[in-house]
Amino acid sequence: MAKDPKFTAKETAQIGWYIARMAKRGIASETVYQGDLERKVDRIIDGAREREARQAADAAAAEQAARKAAAKAKNRK
Repeated sequence: MAKDPKFTAKETAQIGWYIARMAKRGIASETVYQGDLERKVDRIIDGAREREARQAADAAAAEQAARKAAAKAKNRK
C-alpha cells in the first residue's frame, strides 16, 4: 500500500466521521454492507494524494522559476 498523505483538518474530520458511521453499522450487525462508506474514505485519501502531488509539482515549478530568475539576475551584472 502506498504511503498515506498528510491530511488537512477537513479530510481528517471526514474520515473520522465515516469511520464512526462504519463502527455504528458494525455494532448493528457484522453482515451490514459498508462498501459505500469505504469508497468514500478511499476517495478522500485519493484526493489527498492528488493534492500533495499537485503541491509538489507547484513547488518544483516555483523553485525552477526562482533559479532561472537568479541566473538571469547574475548574468545581468
